[in-house]
Amino acid sequence: MSIGADDYIDQLLVKKYAEEKVDNHDNMESMVDPKEMMSAMNDYANMYKNMMTLKQRLNIACYAINARTARYTKTSQY
Repeated sequence: MSIGADDYIDQLLVKKYAEEKVDNHDNMESMVDPKEMMSAMNDYANMYKNMMTLKQRLNIACYAINARTARYTKTSQY
């Protein structure tokens, strides 16, 4: 399996778009402030971390409650 244009139509498309110019993102002004974006991502990460910690604590508490209230009964041997 090779990389690149295999048939004639693909070769023509490659030639056509080889010289096309694309937007230079270094010269463009972003619609979103990078500091605000990083702040939002940090807030989301902190919220996710807190939810994971809360879930872990809740699992520990539920396990302790279930272990404390468990009632064991003896069963007969075979």
